[in-house]
Amino acid sequence: MESCLGALLPLLARERAAGRATALAVLLSTVGSTYQRPGTLLLIAANGEYAGLLSGGCLEGDLAEHARAVIDSGDARQVTYDLRNPDDLVWGLGAGCEGAMQVLLLRVGPLEHWQPLAHFAEAFAAHTPTAVGLIAESHDARLALGSVMLPGDATDTLATAARAALESARGSAAPSWFEEPGRCRLFLLPLALPPRVLVLGAGPDAAPLVRLAAELHWKVTVLDHRPAWAVPARFPAAERVVQARPETLLECVDPSTFDATVVMTHQIEMDREYLRVLSATRLPYIGLLGPPARAARLLGELAAHASALRERLHAPVGLNLGGRSAEAIAVSIVAEILAFLHGRLKAAAPSG
Repeated sequence: MESCLGALLPLLARERAAGRATALAVLLSTVGSTYQRPGTLLLIAANGEYAGLLSGGCLEGDLAEHARAVIDSGDARQVTYDLRNPDDLVWGLGAGCEGAMQVLLLRVGPLEHWQPLAHFAEAFAAHTPTAVGLIAESHDARLALGSVMLPGDATDTLATAARAALESARGSAAPSWFEEPGRCRLFLLPLALPPRVLVLGAGPDAAPLVRLAAELHWKVTVLDHRPAWAVPARFPAAERVVQARPETLLECVDPSTFDATVVMTHQIEMDREYLRVLSATRLPYIGLLGPPARAARLLGELAAHASALRERLHAPVGLNLGGRSAEAIAVSIVAEILAFLHGRLKAAAPSG
């Protein structure tokens, strides 16, 4: 569920506006213990500045040297780092892991029409699933290393099967490979869309939650019935800020487009109405701020609606990390949602 594209977009926008080509590093494969998984992206500017991480920061400097050559020549290249030798003082200790990584570097600039990042950035903004294909190995002069295949490309260079594989990759959670034996290997890279979170309640403690979620490049919508609080200026990192009452929630947002919601109005009547409306949705994660006794009371008052909530309700919302400040509570909530999205958590609703 995590997306590394969001971290690359500010640097891409800056270099694109200046007309300066960049180098995109794509982690193709790993062996053993590594910092990142295949499909992770790193964007490197001509001056060596980079966005994203493939290691803890120790390999990026070396990659920047390769990136300069790729930017200058336009020729893609593969770089391999083998960190499995514990006696390798340069990489083994510096990287803090004992694995191997294969990285593809390709130029992304005006001559390439900023692909594949231009396509990814457009899909990211529209929150639309997509995937691209990258030639990672070629025995055909017509298929240069690093060549980009986009969905809907009108080309006969690759077989129909390759285009079908790329279309299938759009709905995948992880990258995959397509191979034409003796001709090429295509790395199919889906766009990992960021989670979308609905925050119901725009009180002061919602602000750090929205900020922290935005730091992870999550897309957050804030909704509150109070005009003085549902103000976009109070939540500059939010994708949307909506002023509406609970009973009109379904008219203002589509819950099916969200991965999680947090109910935190601090008003028991409003929380109860939000939960009643949410009970009729399929939103997989519903967090409720407040102590267990309050949650149990709300479930009791919701009567028949409670049964539709119990398996999805996380109350009190957030991992029990011990903090009491608004910022600490925001950390606990984001941590719990992250654990849920990665399949590390089950709901434990209070009885009532």
